[in-house]
Amino acid sequence: MSQPATPPRRPRLRTLGLLAPTLLLAACTSSPATPRTDAAPQVTGPLCAALPTGTDPGNPTFLAGQPVDQALRWIPTLTTFEAAVRTSGVLTALPTGTGVTILAPSDDAFAAKFSEDNWDDLMARHTDQLRTLLKAHLIQGTHPIGELADTGTATTLDGTTVTITRNGPTVRLADRADAVCADYQATDTRIHIINAVLGPLPTTANDSDHRAH
Repeated sequence: MSQPATPPRRPRLRTLGLLAPTLLLAACTSSPATPRTDAAPQVTGPLCAALPTGTDPGNPTFLAGQPVDQALRWIPTLTTFEAAVRTSGVLTALPTGTGVTILAPSDDAFAAKFSEDNWDDLMARHTDQLRTLLKAHLIQGTHPIGELADTGTATTLDGTTVTITRNGPTVRLADRADAVCADYQATDTRIHIINAVLGPLPTTANDSDHRAH
């Protein structure tokens, strides 16, 4: 007696059809990945309270995304230093890819160091000497102020070894200058504002000078 033919097996379309909406629902209801956010730069020092904060133009978060030459223009107490950097072109000659740490004297620091005539002469006629002066305030690599203090010394681009020590709430450099607002960030740069000019040039300021801001 012949056996009846076995009917062909149907594809499991119904099962797949029920599974697809389930997978789609799971995909739509899964939690999205949390976007990565970087912490805002934290500046420290007694002068910081007098400088732009929050959403003010020139605040630390805004400066962190700026090229260094632009960032220096936004810090109101660095007008003398910024003009000297721009005039000398010292930053354009730095090695690329290594970053730089800037020990930037405030306007008051320059006013206490140089007479108006002496400073004008440096800016107008002695660019090489000006560039050497500025290199005494540059360190290769981007170093937070705490890292510099922990290391204890740093060599500036003019070849000078600077001692760096903690001095209460601030950090002291070369036993001459204090970091009064440290850890500004710009592109491949750390900026520490200091309250005295480094380097070997003599002090020429006198009581008749009024360049401080």
